Amino acid sequence: MSADPALSGPWLSIVGIGEDGANGLSPQAERAISAARFVFGGTRHLALAHDLIRGEAIAWPTPFSITPLLERRGLPCAVLASGDPFLYGVGNLIAKALLPSEYLSMPAPSAFSLAANRLGWPLADATTLSLHGRPLALIRPHLSPGRRLLVLTSDETAPASISALLSAGGFGPSRVTLMEALGGPLERIRTAHAEAFDLKEINPLNLLAIEVVAAADARIVSRVAGLDDALYESDGQITKREIRALTLSALSPRPGQRLWDIGAGSGSVGIEWMLAGASLSAIAIEPRADRAARIRRNAEAFGVPGLAVVEGSAPEALAGLPVPDAIFIGGGASRPGVLDVVMTTLPSSGRLVVNAVTLETERLVLAAHAEQGGSLIRIAIDRALPLAGMTAWEPARPITQWTWVRP
Repeated sequence: MSADPALSGPWLSIVGIGEDGANGLSPQAERAISAARFVFGGTRHLALAHDLIRGEAIAWPTPFSITPLLERRGLPCAVLASGDPFLYGVGNLIAKALLPSEYLSMPAPSAFSLAANRLGWPLADATTLSLHGRPLALIRPHLSPGRRLLVLTSDETAPASISALLSAGGFGPSRVTLMEALGGPLERIRTAHAEAFDLKEINPLNLLAIEVVAAADARIVSRVAGLDDALYESDGQITKREIRALTLSALSPRPGQRLWDIGAGSGSVGIEWMLAGASLSAIAIEPRADRAARIRRNAEAFGVPGLAVVEGSAPEALAGLPVPDAIFIGGGASRPGVLDVVMTTLPSSGRLVVNAVTLETERLVLAAHAEQGGSLIRIAIDRALPLAGMTAWEPARPITQWTWVRP
């Protein structure tokens, strides 16, 4: 059924449509819908544009796929999307599959834009976040006193669940504005506090505007490396905060990069790597099942539930994993073959950081440094602790840290 997509103009129109339906569309968007031989969209979108559709209306399949559209490539088609098609929308998928010359996008105001205008909030100063079909824990790193959040939700149950999460984390006093069906005849705006959220009969199409207020016991997550050890659930197997800060500095996380955290313990290094930016990812490799479960709980508590956890020992557990941009070895470096495998796995310019505590691991690190180069530092931290009713310095175990960048 497909035709040659190399036409004298776009064969596909991507039309953003709001809850006001055809009334909010431009003449250009109206013509694009009416001229399309095939019109794709969700059931709600197709209903909103029903009076304009002259061709065949096709609802997206479940599970969602743009395959039916691609099967008609080159034929006059239109796709309907909510608001801005390139804001968490179908436009992003289409752009990956087609050439820019094949489509023309005509956006409508996004839910974020509508919400900011209703509230009088500068959109550039608000944090915009989609929790549609995503873990609610992703909101945690954004909870800081005085912040304004605009949060897309999944359904009518999400506002109460998000409010409960806020309350449990010490942000119960936060002001929550529920914004339903923005831009349409069913638009409604209601306000409550998270700790007393009791709004009922909620439209499934909704957005939460949150003005964050922290109680005295609020769990506030900083984005700076070296968070308080007490924030982590741990059995003592954790890279301490001062060492962690220096380790993250050496790992040097950069947008879009992936970390392998080998011998992850409590997961603190991988967690703080991911907190450095939403585009970062990490895989924690941990041989003990109880610690692997603890890493997952810590990742949820810090709002990075996407931290992948692999139960197993290096080097065997590394087989088949996505190639990393950086590798941290906090434990297990002395196992046979581990250093050889990770050094050959890293791509050019990939970074390796090894923290050696034992003499056995230190000997390996010193030998690797002599052969491969890189930088070598020794870290010694003293902490002031009570002693016989007074205070004295107590040294922690020194760390030998080797950092190497693959040529």
